[in-house]
Order: sequence, then structure tokens, then C-alpha cells
Amino acid sequence: MGQGETGQGRAAALLAVTALVWSTGGVAIKLVPLSPMAVTGGRSLLAALTLYVLFRGRLDFRPTRPFVCAALGYAGLLVTNVAATKLTTAANAILLAYTAPVYVALFAPLVLKEPTRPADWAFVAASVGGMALFFLDQLSPEGLWGNLLAVGTGVSYAVFTLAMRAGRDGSPVSAVVAGHLLTAAAGLPFLLAGPPRSAEASLGLAYLGVVQQGLSLALYVWCIKRLRALTAICVMTLEPVLNPLFVALGCGELPGRFAVAGGIVVIGAALLRAVFPSRRAVGG
Repeated sequence: MGQGETGQGRAAALLAVTALVWSTGGVAIKLVPLSPMAVTGGRSLLAALTLYVLFRGRLDFRPTRPFVCAALGYAGLLVTNVAATKLTTAANAILLAYTAPVYVALFAPLVLKEPTRPADWAFVAASVGGMALFFLDQLSPEGLWGNLLAVGTGVSYAVFTLAMRAGRDGSPVSAVVAGHLLTAAAGLPFLLAGPPRSAEASLGLAYLGVVQQGLSLALYVWCIKRLRALTAICVMTLEPVLNPLFVALGCGELPGRFAVAGGIVVIGAALLRAVFPSRRAVGG
């Protein structure tokens, strides 16, 4: 095995570790006994501090329009994801967030002047059908709001993606740190009003901020530079698979059968959309 293949294998293994760490977010959020805004505020403050220490000297906070939009999109992603995880099942929260490519396909022609291909519209149709399945389960009012917030996570992720694509010279890590700072500013008043009252809650919040968001992103940035896009996409699908599993084991929460079916449709459509363009590119 050549040195390049060894490096690819190491990067793929470490990216799998990243996906594993990210997938623990659902159970950790469920188990921290704080309000959604308190959790997201504390987590983001710790994450921003961790990322600043790791990437200081390489961050660029110039307030260009793409940078501001990316930071706002990432902040929206953080807030809606935590709130959705608290209000609905972790499976719904993570899998509905994976509908982000739908909104990218819809708005890329307008924002980026990039045409949406017929294959993209087929993906959009499949994903929308999968998304609808999530709402066929018996939902409490809180669960319905959680599902709607999870859709908002997908929209926010699409805003972040489109903005970073529009500002091609910008640093995604800088926008992520700015998004965490915005989220911390919004959430810290809630954390101060209802701080952790146990060591377990404090440790859970520290884990979410320092490890699950901070260190894992640094590892992701290192890995993504060393892997083919298709490899990275396939490895990262571990996150939406493992996230509900960890919540089921840690909290006894099981997704509904329609949510499972919808998740299979959404993730399957996303993988197919990634695989076929990559194969065409390789084949010339």
C-alpha cells in the first residue's frame, strides 16, 4: 500500500471518528436538563472558545455579505437543531436537517447562477416525498413544532452552504466561529437564568461545546482536505444513522415507522445524488 493510500485510510478512519462524535449530539442534548436556548448558548460559547484557540491566526472576520449570511445561517442551524432535538425525536431532528440539498438545488440558480440539472430535480422530488413521511407519524403539538424546526435546520444549513459557495475565498471555520458567537450571545441569558444544577449537566454541556462541536470540527477540517468528496460524503452518513441509535440506547426513544421510511428515502437520495455526479466526473 502506497503512502497516499495509507494517508487516505487514516483520514477516512478519523472522519468516521468525527461522524461518531457528531452523532452523540442527540443523546447529549436530550440528557442535559436545560432549556434548548440555554443548551445552545452554553455549547456555542465553549465551541467558539475551543475553535478560536485551535485556529487563531487563521480566522478572518471581515464582514462581507457572504460571510454575514454564512454566520447567520450557521447560527440558525445551531439553534433550530438543539430546539428540534428537545421537542421531537432525535431521528426526526437529524434526518430532516439532511434535506438541506433540496433548498440548495432550489436556490442555487438564483443565488449562484448555477443551473439545477434534471437529476437534481429528481432528488428534490424524492427528498420532499421522504420529508412528508415524517409528518405522518402521530405527533404531539411539541413534536410537530420540533419537526418544523428540524426543517428550519435544513434551510439554515442550505443558507450556510450557499453563502460559503458565493464567497469562495472565505473561511468556513471563520463563519462557523462567528455563528457560534451569535448563538452564544442569544442563548447565554437563558443559561444565566437557569444554569446547570448538577455536575452531570455541567459535564454534558462541556462535552457538547468542547468535544462534540469544537475538537470534532478541527478533526473534520483536517480530514476533509485529504479525502475525495465522495468518500467524505459516504463516511459522514454514519452520523444520521448512529444519532438515533445512541438516543434509543441512552434514552429509550424510538423513531416512528414513517420517520424511518422517510429517513431511508432522504439519505438514499442524498447518496445517489453524490455518487452519480462523482462517477461522471471520474469517467470524464
